[in-house]
Amino acid sequence: MHYLAIFAGGGLGSLCRYGISKISIPYFTNFPIHTLLANLFASAILGFLTGLFLLKFSSAADEWKLFAVTGFCGGFSTFSTFSLETFKLIQNDQFFLAFLYVLISVAVCVGMVYAGYVLAGN
Repeated sequence: MHYLAIFAGGGLGSLCRYGISKISIPYFTNFPIHTLLANLFASAILGFLTGLFLLKFSSAADEWKLFAVTGFCGGFSTFSTFSLETFKLIQNDQFFLAFLYVLISVAVCVGMVYAGYVLAGN
């Protein structure tokens, strides 16, 4: 049942991300606003849901948590998970680790995109 909850939430999150791109791309041709909007919305939703599940609905079934947090937010944007993990490091006064995590994640991931691009023969 857990896998089905994640699958269904992920599908809905992906559809939302696609919807944002369909709405915003015609208006922004030189800036990836659709990805930025998906990251912003997914991060806000993930923060909200995490707060709800921790503070108000801690007894909610795991399937609902997996559907909303892992599935929907993960399908919408994995950047939201990255943001939550960074927030948790900051919240735990691990500022250096938060900075290092952000720096490594961004720099290395951009480098990996480049490496994959080069490996593909471009």
